[in-house]
Amino acid sequence: MPTEKVIRNKIARLKSGNPPRFMDLFAGCGGISLGFATAGFELVASVELDPWAAESHGANFSRISHGKNQHAHFKARDITIEDPGTIFRDLEIEGPVDEQVDVLVGGPPCQAFARVGRAKLRHEALRREEDDADIAFLVDGRVNLWQRYLHYVRQTKPIALLMENVPDILNHGGKNVAEIVAEHLREEGYRVRYTLLNASWFGVPQTRERMFLIGVHEDLDSDVVFPAPTHFTVLPAGYEGTRATARKLIPKHQGDSLLAKHGYCWIHDPSTADCLPPTTTASEALADLPPIYALDLLETGRITRGRKDPSECVAYTSNNPTTAWSRLMRQWPGFATTDHTTGHVIRYLPRDYKIFRLMEEGWQYPEVWQFIEEKRQQLVNKQWRSGEDKTSDIEQQAFTREWTLPYDPKKFPNKWWKLYRDKPVRTLMAHLGKDSYSHIHFDSEQARTISVREAARLQSFPDGFILRGSMNAAFKQIGNAVPPLVSYAIAMEIRSMIGCQLIPDMRYQLLRLHSDATLPRVKE
Repeated sequence: MPTEKVIRNKIARLKSGNPPRFMDLFAGCGGISLGFATAGFELVASVELDPWAAESHGANFSRISHGKNQHAHFKARDITIEDPGTIFRDLEIEGPVDEQVDVLVGGPPCQAFARVGRAKLRHEALRREEDDADIAFLVDGRVNLWQRYLHYVRQTKPIALLMENVPDILNHGGKNVAEIVAEHLREEGYRVRYTLLNASWFGVPQTRERMFLIGVHEDLDSDVVFPAPTHFTVLPAGYEGTRATARKLIPKHQGDSLLAKHGYCWIHDPSTADCLPPTTTASEALADLPPIYALDLLETGRITRGRKDPSECVAYTSNNPTTAWSRLMRQWPGFATTDHTTGHVIRYLPRDYKIFRLMEEGWQYPEVWQFIEEKRQQLVNKQWRSGEDKTSDIEQQAFTREWTLPYDPKKFPNKWWKLYRDKPVRTLMAHLGKDSYSHIHFDSEQARTISVREAARLQSFPDGFILRGSMNAAFKQIGNAVPPLVSYAIAMEIRSMIGCQLIPDMRYQLLRLHSDATLPRVKE
C-alpha cells in the first residue's frame, strides 16, 4: 500500500479512539516500553539482542502485547539480521507489516558513542593489533545501528518515532550523528527535533542526561513537543562542560528561523524561579526498603561469594508508602505491589565493607584512597607502639591487602562514590553489572553498595518490575535502560502530538504534581 495511504489510515484509526501501537527496538529490559505502556500505548513487538534483557522484557510485557505466540516475546533477536516481517510472523501477528506500528521507539547501543567507553574500545583494538585502534570508537559496528533503525522506519511506516542516546551522539568524532539521522528522517516525510533532557527534571532521583529525538509525520500537521521539566535540582559541576562539548556542532539558538533549519531544540534548565518541587533525593527514593547491614551479614556468615537471586522476596518496613517516590514505586499502574518486593540483594565485598563505613557522603576514589593510606599507616604505627610488630610476614601481607586499594587514584577518580542522602544520584551505567562502587549507600551503618532493587528505584523501575538473570545481569539491564518515568513523560506528549484521546496522568495522583492544572509543554 502507498505510504501516504498507510499514514492516513493510521491517523484515522487513532482519531476514532483506538489506542496507539508501538514497537521497541534495542528494547533492553523495557525502560521505554514501560513508559509507553503506562501512557496507554499497546506493545506490538520488541527487539533485544541480550538474552537476559529479552527475558526480562518478555516477563513484564508479553501479557499485554500483540500476537498469538506470547512466548516469542521472550526471544533474543539480532536487529542486524531480522526484519519486522519475520518478527511479526514469529509472533503470529496477521496483516501487512506497514499497518501494525503507529509509533517506533528505541535507543541504539550507546557504548560506541559515549566518551567514557572510548578508552576501552581503543584498548581492545590495540590488543587485537588493529591499525585503526586510535579511532576504534569511530569504526565500531554499533555506531551504524541507527541505519537499522531507519530500515525499520521504512518498513513499518510509523506516524511518530522516538530515538534515545547519550549526549555524545551530538559530537561523535566531529559528526553530529543525531542531525544525520534527522536529515534521513526528513527525507522520509517526518518533522524532527532533538534535545537533551535530564532525568532529574522529571522527578527521577538521578542526574542522568540523554539525547532524545522525536519525529512526527508531516501528514499529522503537528508540532514536535518535548515535555517540560516538572522538578528542579541543581546539577553537579561538570554538566555544562559536557553539554558544551556535545553541542559544539550545533549553532547557537538565535530564534525560530534557526530552529526551522536545524533540528536541535534548546530546553533551559529549570530554576528556582519556575516554582517547581525539588527532585527526588536518594533517601526518599529508597524509603520503605529494609536496611542491609553488610558487616553484620559478613560476621555471621549470612553473605558469601556466589550467585545472588534478583527474584528473592523481601518485605517492606512500612505497610504504607512513606514518600511520594515510594508511593510511585509501590503503586505504579500494572506493577503495583502489596507487602513485599524483590531483588534487594547486594554484592559480596568482604574487604571493602569496613571502608564503606568510614567514608563520608560525597567522597570519591581519591579521597577514599588518601584516607585509607593514612589509616593503614596509623594502624601499623599502633601495632609498633604496642609491641605487636612481631607478626609473621604472611600476617603482615594479609593486613596490607585488607587496607590497600588497588587502583591509581589519578587514573580512576570516579571509580568510587558515596551517595548524598539529600540529593539525586549520579548516572547509573551498565558498568553496574561489573561492580557497584560508583553508587555506595549513604548509610554508613549499612556499609555497602546499592542493591539491585535500589538501583531499579533510582532508575524509576517500579517494585513490581521483574528482572531475570543473575544479580550482575540485572544491574547491567538497569544501567542500560531509559528511566521509565522520563519515557512516560515523552509518551504522554507523543499521545497529544498524534491526536490520541486524553487519558488521566498518573503523576497527578502518585507524585501529586499539578493536580489542578495541565503539565507544561515545550514546543519547537
